[in-house]
Amino acid sequence: MKIGNIEIKNSAALAPMAGVADCAFRELCASYGAAYTVTEMVSSKGIHYNSKKSAELMELTDKERPSGIQIFGNEPKTMADAAVFAMQFKPDFIDINMGCPAPKISGNGAGASLMKTPKLCGEIVKEVVSAVDIPVTVKMRKGWDDDSINCLEVATIVEENGASAVALHGRTRQQYYKPPVDWDIIKEVKSHLTIPVIGNGDVNSAEKAKKLYEHTGCDMIMVGRGALGNPWLFDEINQYLKTGTIPPKPTPEEKLSVMVKQIERMCELKGEYLGIRQSRKHIVWYLKGFRGAASLRNEAGHTSSLEELYALVQKVLDMHINS
Repeated sequence: MKIGNIEIKNSAALAPMAGVADCAFRELCASYGAAYTVTEMVSSKGIHYNSKKSAELMELTDKERPSGIQIFGNEPKTMADAAVFAMQFKPDFIDINMGCPAPKISGNGAGASLMKTPKLCGEIVKEVVSAVDIPVTVKMRKGWDDDSINCLEVATIVEENGASAVALHGRTRQQYYKPPVDWDIIKEVKSHLTIPVIGNGDVNSAEKAKKLYEHTGCDMIMVGRGALGNPWLFDEINQYLKTGTIPPKPTPEEKLSVMVKQIERMCELKGEYLGIRQSRKHIVWYLKGFRGAASLRNEAGHTSSLEELYALVQKVLDMHINS
């Protein structure tokens, strides 16, 4: 599959997830075969006002490529300027956020709120496509609510205005992440578009990935929450789709080793103080399924140094060995 001129080799991409899909996690998922990665969403207004944080979110490494920078906002010119600014970080593509359900984003006319103004969606895509010489993709939802399911209209408009691919999450904004996810709508959009359509929503296993492919006919899939504490899911999906077999799950020791590797990288990139604090939620995700995970959750939430992380890992292993 190609997105513009970018050849995509594997079957599942890592979704952009605010506060989660940082550089360390993106690199890790790429090492397990994520087809491409996307940064956490970056505010176009933040870039306009020279926000240091916005610029930091755009930093990419060679280990996570192909990789895109996702921007959000609701002003075509500001979005185009943000895309131009992003080019200094050498992204492989620019992704436009039209799907974030968070009130602080969609409540200000950006993210999923854009689904309510299809014409504006087209104008934003047109401006961004005109401003950069790399592919532009769009991440969207099926609509704002059950009374305004218009993703086919919006997807058609963004294609007409130059988008190179559409990633569609089969839920409305009002649903957030509640079930059910609508795969039929992904199938419908795929049948009408000529650009690649990437199916997204509730893929947390290789078997589900295959079902989504078969049900929708989508060009590839996007994995978000299913990869949290579970980056090897990409390898499982790739192998299952190619061979029909799923590789063995990592052992508890391997799982904890991968967790430590990710958190050490977070500390390397952000400093130990910030890296450890931002890693706490990841620790909880990795510990899911371990004996005593509920009681360890509180301890994980108070980890404040790498030394404490190593001690926690040893405690988990001891509990596992003695169970």
